[in-house]
Amino acid sequence: MKENIMHAVAINPIVLCGGSGTRLWPLSRESFPKQFVPLIHGKSLLQATLERLNGLGEVLCVANLEHRFFVQEAMNLAHQQGRQLLEPAGRNTAAAMACASSLYAVDDLLLFLPADHYIPDSKAFIQTVQQGVSAARSGHIVTFGVHPSFPSTAYGYIQKGAQLKDSEAAFQVQRFVEKPPLEEASRLLLTGEHYWNAGIFLCTAATLRTALKTYAADIGTACDAAMKAMRIDGQFIHPDKEAFLAVRKESIDYAVMENFPHMAMVPFMGGWSDVGSWNAIADLAEKDSAGNQTEGRALLIDAKNTYVNTSTRQVVAIGTEDLLIIDTPDALLVANKNHAEQVKTAVEQLKLSEAPEAIMHRRVARPWGWYDSVDRGDRFQVKRIGVNPGASLSLQMHHHRAEHWIVVQGTAEVTNGEQVYLVAENESTYIPLGIKHRLRNPGKTLLEIIEVQSGSYLGEDDIVRFDDTYGRVS
Repeated sequence: MKENIMHAVAINPIVLCGGSGTRLWPLSRESFPKQFVPLIHGKSLLQATLERLNGLGEVLCVANLEHRFFVQEAMNLAHQQGRQLLEPAGRNTAAAMACASSLYAVDDLLLFLPADHYIPDSKAFIQTVQQGVSAARSGHIVTFGVHPSFPSTAYGYIQKGAQLKDSEAAFQVQRFVEKPPLEEASRLLLTGEHYWNAGIFLCTAATLRTALKTYAADIGTACDAAMKAMRIDGQFIHPDKEAFLAVRKESIDYAVMENFPHMAMVPFMGGWSDVGSWNAIADLAEKDSAGNQTEGRALLIDAKNTYVNTSTRQVVAIGTEDLLIIDTPDALLVANKNHAEQVKTAVEQLKLSEAPEAIMHRRVARPWGWYDSVDRGDRFQVKRIGVNPGASLSLQMHHHRAEHWIVVQGTAEVTNGEQVYLVAENESTYIPLGIKHRLRNPGKTLLEIIEVQSGSYLGEDDIVRFDDTYGRVS
């Protein structure tokens, strides 16, 4: 149950849901990035972030258009009401923040924060954000520095300067430090003046717009054009696609923060992780006496300092040491813990070889449920398909394949050409090539079918949609 925290100052949280999370492959992939994966106690990082913001103003999530239903699911699970600003393509954080800020009045306080960070103490986090309000009101962009617990080479650092005159908690930012080598990170830690850069920012809309106009005018102008021609569909906000694609890719750190003279920092003393690598995930799991950590069905014998994460299969590790073992239905990662940062390089090489596992999971989430590609040959493909209660696939047609559907759980309502009929458990039906069809779950429990596709081409792009509950009409 979430704690209800009341606040005297209205703060508008803006959650940045971009990023591909390639360092957490094979669990996180481009089609299903880490912020949506249930990594922590069965919750996704986005859901945990949204729950942490309970009691602040209405949430705005900035996300890729393709991920809108993942975001909506997380918002529903977190019991958060809010809107989504949907980008047609990724343009990094400067564009995301510029477009989002245009939706608010100039004096509104905006809190920008990533969707994929783990902060266990929500109350301490909100109290720290409140400590930055006066500095933000006075024209500063406030960032939040995490007190470092070890000399990390994976994080950037902020050097704390003098205390601000109008704030007891905020300090001037003396400089930003890029991710340092280990020797430099150790030196920074010993100074007591350097904090990890959490990438969380608090400011007024006017302050951000002025900073963008001064230091990244082209980004600000292009985003203004995209938002002036925006389209609103319920809680979904769509910037103009052509104008948005013209925006330059740049992070807000390089575009603005490292140049803006009125940067302030409020120290955060609570726990924090950007969950940026498998080592970071392992650090959140409980260790046994040999330093081993496991998630799922794992058996470790004579192993030391080994982390195993398995979603389905039984994994056995014997005599291993300092290893990361991540098992998914279609890909396996085995890496020395000292090489965890090279997972990103491995994903890049897989993409170059056009390996589908670099981008897609075997099991793919859809707004109506999911499908799992069980087997595939030259002219056939077998899928398990799960349709949520009351949900429906689009009315669609395929040019190159026919489909056989066998119901194994629940009852299916099938539209097959001009016919609409029910198919019960242990019954099947056939959808000929070129015929309009639809699958719907009229029941109150999950509908699961086995689909056998046959034809000359079995790609997901051979779908012509005529009607769709989720706005995906061709």
